[in-house]
Amino acid sequence: MSENVPIEGTCQPRFQSVRKAFAENFASRGEVGAAAAVTLDGKPVVDLWGGFADVAKTTAWTRDTLVNVFSTTKGLTAMCAHRLVEQRKLDLDAPVAKYWPEFAQAGKQNLPVRYLLSHRAGLPAIRKPLPTKALFSWETMTAALAEQDPWWEPGTRHGYHALTFGWLVGEVVRRISGKSLGTYFRDEIAAPLGLDCHIGLDQKHDARVASIIPAPLPAPGEPNPFLEMMKDPESVAAKTMMNPPDLIAPRTVNSREWRGAEIPAANGHTTARALARVYGALSRGGEVDGVRILTPPSIERCYTEQSCGADAVLTIPMRFSLGFILSQPLPGSSLGPNPQMFGHPGAGGSIGLADPDTKIGIGYTMNKMGAGLLIDSRAEALIKAVYESLD
Repeated sequence: MSENVPIEGTCQPRFQSVRKAFAENFASRGEVGAAAAVTLDGKPVVDLWGGFADVAKTTAWTRDTLVNVFSTTKGLTAMCAHRLVEQRKLDLDAPVAKYWPEFAQAGKQNLPVRYLLSHRAGLPAIRKPLPTKALFSWETMTAALAEQDPWWEPGTRHGYHALTFGWLVGEVVRRISGKSLGTYFRDEIAAPLGLDCHIGLDQKHDARVASIIPAPLPAPGEPNPFLEMMKDPESVAAKTMMNPPDLIAPRTVNSREWRGAEIPAANGHTTARALARVYGALSRGGEVDGVRILTPPSIERCYTEQSCGADAVLTIPMRFSLGFILSQPLPGSSLGPNPQMFGHPGAGGSIGLADPDTKIGIGYTMNKMGAGLLIDSRAEALIKAVYESLD
């Protein structure tokens, strides 16, 4: 228990229930270090942080603590693709091979770009065994994906592209823009909005990065979805999560190699404040403080369903738009009360979220990982408190 963890930052009186829920995460939900932020119509109304940035609980989580947010990074990557679409440099219905000729191998010559963003490409994993270090080589991973034959007929089903999403979408962005995904995101989105948000983190920031703390193992008899995935090492689920090996082991994700690489599905390092600001911009038509990231038609594509039903990798029902997760049909998997909400959670609990109905943007970051597959109980409590504050 951590009942006496000081909570720092600001919170408008209307949103005091969010502050209360944030404190309760430390007191009763196992939080170690975290931050939560909310914007309303582009203005910050909640900006809180507390706890510790390290396992030993000797380093305080500060206003500018960065942390890896795993798949929350996918939403940032998707924003880059949507920006190219509205600049008419990327056609969602064009073959990927139009931009990336080598991708035409293994019968993929007609596979459209939209399948990459909606997890329908049939490329969630690479069959041939890869060494751990391949994770940090852009050329190795994109070449392997260009060679890979789809696990199912593209477009006929969907399956979560947990790691490959970033290299697939990122290589299309690179071929069109001439910039790596991390550089494009920095130049086109992060820098204009003043976001402390990075895909490929410079070593100069290492001192303010929180250490990822693994989730506790489920108690005997409790469900363990990841263990179930690993039962067949040759299955698409096992290959998705374990090839290359040690994908999310603490020694990997807390390393300089991981932080410095560009892994656009999983290694964004950010603050909750930055997530709330960028999603807050999308919640109000794509513009904030005179900086436009996307236009309303692009934002409509962000919450328009593309995939729904049993996921071929996660084996649970999932709903995706073009690069974002939507509210799910499972209990405890709703993003919130409104139908146009979209965003992306990350393994362990982090989330970035936009709600065009209320012009709300939400960001939550933490270093103690939870064991759930979708919306963590800590994030769920914060989101619930946000909407209680609006009533």
